Amino acid sequence: MPPKKIKQVSELTEWEWEELDSGKQSLVSAAQKALETAYAPYSQFLVGAAVLLDNENVFAASNQENVSFPVGTCAERLALGYAYGQFPKAKPLKIAIAARRTSDLSTYAAVTPCGMCRQSISEYEVLFGQEMEILILTPQKTVLIGEGIKQFLPFKFEDLNR
Repeated sequence: MPPKKIKQVSELTEWEWEELDSGKQSLVSAAQKALETAYAPYSQFLVGAAVLLDNENVFAASNQENVSFPVGTCAERLALGYAYGQFPKAKPLKIAIAARRTSDLSTYAAVTPCGMCRQSISEYEVLFGQEMEILILTPQKTVLIGEGIKQFLPFKFEDLNR
């Protein structure tokens, strides 16, 4: 008998800026604004993230590096952690991410959450029993949208025990 194959398929949708509703545009704009405060002297990679909660509050943050690399904090984890610290009962509905390289501030760099951020997003989805919509600004100024972290993190850590 041949081994059983288990397959996961990821899917993102790409939206033109003008096609997005004003709420999504506003969230992506908050991520863009946040990346202006990024502290990234080592990687030269600026990241901003903005989280929308179900109470309509938006929290934005940027990556903050440290010469001791594990000590730095990614924009996504910082925004989610701060939002949870302020409103622990409010569900995170959406997270938007924007990035730039300091060598080319004239354009955006498409970036998906790193592995630690993917797991953190997954933890919040499990905690609140709800997927987050993930919006990523591209260099072409389109927005990629994934419905939940499973689009970026197939076979999530908690999936192994189901």
